[in-house]
Amino acid sequence: MTEFDQNQVENGNESMEAAINSVQEVNVGDVVKGEVLAVEDKQVIVGIEGAGVEGVVPAKELSTLPVEDINEVVKVGDILDLVVITSIGKDKENGSYLLSKRRLDAKKVWEEIEQDFKAGKIIEAPVTNVVKGGLVVDVGVRGFVPASMVEDHFVADFDEYKGKTLAFKIIEIEPSENRLILSHKAVVEGEKEEKKKEVLANIHDGDVVEGKVARLTDFGAFIDLGGIDGLVHVSEISHKHVDKPSDVLSVGDEVKVKVLSINPEQERVSLSIKETLPGPWTEIEEKAPVGEVLDGVVKRLTSFGAFVEIFPGVEGLVHISQISHKHIATPHEVLKEGEEVKVKVLEVNPTEHRVALSIKALEEKPESEAEPKEVESYELPEENTGFTMGDILGDALKGEIEDTKE
Repeated sequence: MTEFDQNQVENGNESMEAAINSVQEVNVGDVVKGEVLAVEDKQVIVGIEGAGVEGVVPAKELSTLPVEDINEVVKVGDILDLVVITSIGKDKENGSYLLSKRRLDAKKVWEEIEQDFKAGKIIEAPVTNVVKGGLVVDVGVRGFVPASMVEDHFVADFDEYKGKTLAFKIIEIEPSENRLILSHKAVVEGEKEEKKKEVLANIHDGDVVEGKVARLTDFGAFIDLGGIDGLVHVSEISHKHVDKPSDVLSVGDEVKVKVLSINPEQERVSLSIKETLPGPWTEIEEKAPVGEVLDGVVKRLTSFGAFVEIFPGVEGLVHISQISHKHIATPHEVLKEGEEVKVKVLEVNPTEHRVALSIKALEEKPESEAEPKEVESYELPEENTGFTMGDILGDALKGEIEDTKE
C-alpha cells in the first residue's frame, strides 16, 4: 500500500471516528429537538437532531390540551422541543425513544406560574369546565377554582361561567402534584377595595352624587356609590313619613343622594335622598295662597287648636277660635285625629314654615251668633311636637283663651 493510500485510510478512519463521536447520546430526561418526519393517526415520528435516531411522540403528549385532530397540531418538517420520557428497544443506536412535548410545555408553564405567584400577579384564563365543587380553567396546565372562591356573593348556577375568560389570583401551587388553586373572588374583592378607596378620596360632605339601591333593610337603604355602600336612614328617604324603605324603593333603583357625613376610618358614608328633593315648604305660597280652600287631615289636637296636614310634610294650625262658630272648650269636642276636613288658608309665612287655617270660614255663620272677638296674631314654634300653651302662644294668648271660657 502506498503512503498516499495509507493516509487516505487513516483520514477515513478519523472521519468515521469523529462522526461517531459527534453523535449525541440520548438519555431519559434530556431536552432535545426533533424534526417531524411523519404524522400518523395517533402519533408523530421525529428525528432527534444530533443523535441520528428516531423517536415517537404520542398524540396525548403533543399538547397540554386534548388533541382531536393531530394534523391541526403539527406537520412534517416542524421542529419541536421535546423531553425524553423513555427508550424503546434494547439497541439504542437503532432503537427509538418515547418523547413528549406536553410535559416540556407544562414544565415551562409551571415555572412561569411560580414566578407569577411569587410576584402576586393576576393571571387570566378561560373556564373550560364546570364540575362539582367549582370551575376548571386552563392556564397551560389545569387549574381549579373552588365554588367558594368564584365570587364574593352566592352563585346558584355556575354553568354561565363555562367558556368565559376571567382574572384569577394564584392561591396555592404545587407542581409536583399538578395542584393549582385559583380565586376569582380575591380579584373581585381587590378591585372593590381599590374602588372604595377612590370613592372615599373623591367625595365630600355636601356632595350630591348618583347611586344605585343595593340592599333594603327595616332601618334604611344601602346605596352603591360605585365602590362603597352608603346608608340612607329611613328618616332621610322622603319628606313625608316612610314606614319601611321597601314601600318606596326597590333594589336596583337609581337614585340621587346627598352626602351627609363620611367616616373614612370606619368606611361609613351617611346619605340622604330627602335632601335632594324639593322640600314640602318649597313654593308653599303658590300651593297654598291666602283664601285657597284645601283638603286636609287632622294630625294632632291640642288645647289651643288642631294641626292639619294640607300637603305631605306641611301642617297648618286651625286655632280653636277658627274651628267652629259655636263656643267650644277644646278641639276634641268636634274633631278627632285622622279626620278629613276642608280648610281655608288665612295666612302663609314660608320663612317661618307657618300656615294659619280656618274650618269655620267654610261654614255658614248662624244668625244668632254674635261677632266673635278678634284673636291676636300668633306664631307657631319651629318644631311641631311637645307644645304647651305657655311655650307656644305666650301669656297674652292664654289670657285671651281664658276670656273665651268665661
